[in-house]
Amino acid sequence: MKSKRVIFFAAFIAAVAVVAALIYGYLQMSKERAADTEADKPIAAKSKVSLNDAGEAVVTVDEAAQKLIALKVGPPAAAQLAPEIKAYGHVVDPAILSAAIADFQTAHAAADASQKELERITTLTGQNNASARTLEAAQSAAARDSAQADLAKTRLAGTWGKAIVERDNLRGFVESLASGESALVRLDLPAGDILKTEPSGARVIALGDETNSIEAAYLNAVPSIDPQAQGQRFLFLVEHNSAKLIPGGAVVGYLKISGVTQSGVVLPRDAVVRFNGRAWIYLQTGAQTFTRREVPLEWPVAEGWFVTRAVKADDRVVITGAQMLLSEEQKYQIQMGD
Repeated sequence: MKSKRVIFFAAFIAAVAVVAALIYGYLQMSKERAADTEADKPIAAKSKVSLNDAGEAVVTVDEAAQKLIALKVGPPAAAQLAPEIKAYGHVVDPAILSAAIADFQTAHAAADASQKELERITTLTGQNNASARTLEAAQSAAARDSAQADLAKTRLAGTWGKAIVERDNLRGFVESLASGESALVRLDLPAGDILKTEPSGARVIALGDETNSIEAAYLNAVPSIDPQAQGQRFLFLVEHNSAKLIPGGAVVGYLKISGVTQSGVVLPRDAVVRFNGRAWIYLQTGAQTFTRREVPLEWPVAEGWFVTRAVKADDRVVITGAQMLLSEEQKYQIQMGD
């Protein structure tokens, strides 16, 4: 009888343990399901992104998160920029210029040789050591070669301008271009943009390389007009080609012109983010709020972008961490979409 009681008691304890285990497992599963359900809920109640009255996105980030992503905010630097006009062009292939210069130099050398021969024959004729016919032939050759040299000079000047024709040491000039030590750049203004005075110089930027502008000296206007573009064309010389401009490469140029200096601010490059094909910055509009604003990027400078609109010198711009704010904004949109 006693053994039966022991067996019954042991069975009872085992049953209780099983029930307790089932209850514990159920409770744990309920907690996990509750956590999953909570995670799947829209986060509108604790939203980090909203829209202001102007329709601009506003991201809310608490101070702890700001420190975590090393967010840095500061006013943009006030700046002034001499007036410029934007143009597009390319780096001239020195082989094309070299061929034109070679024709000019060959014709010029032939004219010099003919002139020296004429002088020699003239001296001999005066000494009765050359016939009148020989003198006439020398005179004819000298006149012909001189005309050819003048024509070659006219062609070269008509294509490239006087600054090329009248340059000292043309051979050394072409060799410098061929080696890449210097670069010749042609910049074309859009049709309808007319400069009444010559530019004083230009800043040149290889297309797609906004971080590296290089100074170029003005040579002259290209005498001919492109029949398709119908815009003024100018030649500039990059004397020290530190940007490694390549012949045929597309460039953007900012021609320095006379006029009133513009006032604005400079945005650091890291402050600018790209989204939907446009450029944006984040402005701190509260202790924990940052507003995304579109900015026009018209004038690249060494420190970033010079702008005259959308941003003021007393604005607080996110200098470091703008990309993190954009990522946070996009992450929120994805969560809301789900």
